[in-house]
Amino acid sequence: MADGGPVVHGYPHLETVRSAITALYKRLSYDTVHTFDTSVAPADVAFCDQDDLHLGVQRVAREMVRHLRLPDARMIVSFREMDHAAYVELAAGPEYFIELNDRFRTHRRDIGAALAHEVMHVYLHRLDLAFPGTRDNEILTDTATTYLGAGWLLLDAYREDGASSQKLGYLTPEEFGYVLAKRAIAFGEAPETWFTSAQAYTAYTKGLALARRDEQQPPLTAAGWAGRRRYAKDRRYAVAGGAGAGTGAGAGAGAGAGAESSPRGGAYSFSRESGGAEPLRVSFPCPTCQQRIRLPARGRMRARCGLCRTVLECDT
Repeated sequence: MADGGPVVHGYPHLETVRSAITALYKRLSYDTVHTFDTSVAPADVAFCDQDDLHLGVQRVAREMVRHLRLPDARMIVSFREMDHAAYVELAAGPEYFIELNDRFRTHRRDIGAALAHEVMHVYLHRLDLAFPGTRDNEILTDTATTYLGAGWLLLDAYREDGASSQKLGYLTPEEFGYVLAKRAIAFGEAPETWFTSAQAYTAYTKGLALARRDEQQPPLTAAGWAGRRRYAKDRRYAVAGGAGAGTGAGAGAGAGAGAESSPRGGAYSFSRESGGAEPLRVSFPCPTCQQRIRLPARGRMRARCGLCRTVLECDT
């Protein structure tokens, strides 16, 4: 929890965030992910100063349990002084003990955000879905909370001005915006109407711009002229070089047969099977779930991601 200190911006955890989205689809399946097609409603987690503190906390905790479909889980919430925003004890259940930072006694509007993250820890624990290392596992938790419909609260808890700042979670505001935008595109939501923080809205628009750029990368037909031209050049390099060639500037010369190389640090890469008899293929990440898709490099075609079922118009 950043409280008064500097808030990190940008996309330092983007690779892990994208891996987390893929992991969610792999562990839950397309059908289960799409049962979370409706986000937590602002009215269901509203918490004002006139509400009884402990009754209000339990009400919001029950809403998070309901949203994540954990009917046999009971959240027992208390407050204490600590450095972090909150902590949950991951036991066998059905009771889970959550501790909230004492500051939430007087910053009640952000209690929903803190509880969303901690209840997601319980959800992922029950799924046995985790990333190695505390940092990456917390990024997974933030990503899952946001993609499954409760993390807009974490972004809305971000506020920053010349005198003070506050941010909950491990993702940067722009990374929260990116994941929220991915969800909005996939489920047809408009989360910008829920924000009470102007800074959160700005971070969301930045994340949305990056999410849209994911849909405009070659070999997708929505790629711009410059991207299509670069892709065509990289494909010519791959064809001319055969199985042992790199695929353009920055790819690294001398890739071995059957290997893949990533042109100019881009998301797509070309490869041939060992021996070079097979046609050239291109692999690239699905713009929805980030699972890599592998297609023959032979022109216009329509592909369907086997993980998230997104239909993609491609010119390979």
